[in-house]
Amino acid sequence: MSATIHASAVLVGPEAVLIRGPAGAGKSRLAWDLIEAARQGALPFARLVGDDRVHIETHSGRLLVRPAAVLAGLLEIRGLGICRLPYEPLAVVGLVVDLAAADAARLPEPEALKTELAGLGLPRLPVGAGHSALPMVLAYLNTLSARD
Repeated sequence: MSATIHASAVLVGPEAVLIRGPAGAGKSRLAWDLIEAARQGALPFARLVGDDRVHIETHSGRLLVRPAAVLAGLLEIRGLGICRLPYEPLAVVGLVVDLAAADAARLPEPEALKTELAGLGLPRLPVGAGHSALPMVLAYLNTLSARD
C-alpha cells in the first residue's frame, strides 16, 4: 500500500517520527524543534525526511516514509519562510505523533498510545492542542530503552 498524506517526518536516530495534525497544529515547528534538539545534543541525530506532504508505504512489515518529490529538503519555518535543509530520502517510521489530538490525556489509556497506519500497528504519542510537543517527544525518545 502506498499513499500520500499531510504530515511531516524527521529521522531521529534509526527511525522516523511521523508528525500528523490539522493545518496550523505545529507539524513543521516540531520537525524543526527535533532537528535543533539534535544540534544541541538532546538527541543523537535528527534529519528532515519531509514536511507538509510525505509518501508512506509498507515494505517487509515496516512503514516507510519518504518526502514528496517537489518538497524534498524544504521546511517551512514560521517567520523565515521556506528553508532548504539536508534530508533523508527514505526512513522507517518508529513513532507517530498526533498534534491537537482530541484523545490526549495526562495519563493516557494504553490504546491511545497505539495507532494503525497502512495496516501496521505503530506506537503513538497524542499531544493536546496548546501543549508543547517537543518535551513529550524527547521524553518518549529518551526513555525508550527504559521501557524495553
